[in-house]
Amino acid sequence: MMSLCLNLKRIITIFLRKYRYYFDSLIDTIGYCLMPTHFHSLVFITYEKIELIKSRIGVWLSSYTKAINKKFDRHGSLFQHHTKAKHIDDDSYIVTLLTYIHQNPVRSNLVKEAEDWEFSSYRDYIGIGNGTLPNKTLVKRMFASVEELKQFTEMSIQKIDEKYGCEKMDSTSKVESI
Repeated sequence: MMSLCLNLKRIITIFLRKYRYYFDSLIDTIGYCLMPTHFHSLVFITYEKIELIKSRIGVWLSSYTKAINKKFDRHGSLFQHHTKAKHIDDDSYIVTLLTYIHQNPVRSNLVKEAEDWEFSSYRDYIGIGNGTLPNKTLVKRMFASVEELKQFTEMSIQKIDEKYGCEKMDSTSKVESI
């Protein structure tokens, strides 16, 4: 288990280093969550040439795959699904998506609480992480305090469970990204 955790940390370090290299000047990252089988990111595009961003996504994922394959002496693709993008212009929906992203490790039974997953921007939002990747301005404007954000996040997952009768996924469930 310890070597798996160390390998995951190395992988995440490579992932984030390449992410910053390709996108820091083009987007503001509002939030992210890196899972063992997929990732989520919520971004605000600050660069007007969308085609460049789309092109860089492909180059970034390819570069990341090559780095992981070399580091761990493996071959083949890492990602099964194509990336998906959706235009969001409603601030409240952005917060809903961010909450969904941050709750992904809880829903997948990797941790009991969102703050326990160290590969997410949630820890930075609530003050127990010191990452600099997420631009927290928009979300901080919408909540009076960190405690309010935490309560919203916890309530959101309960409402989803109640509304849809969801149970947390077990380790055999297939996880898909939005």
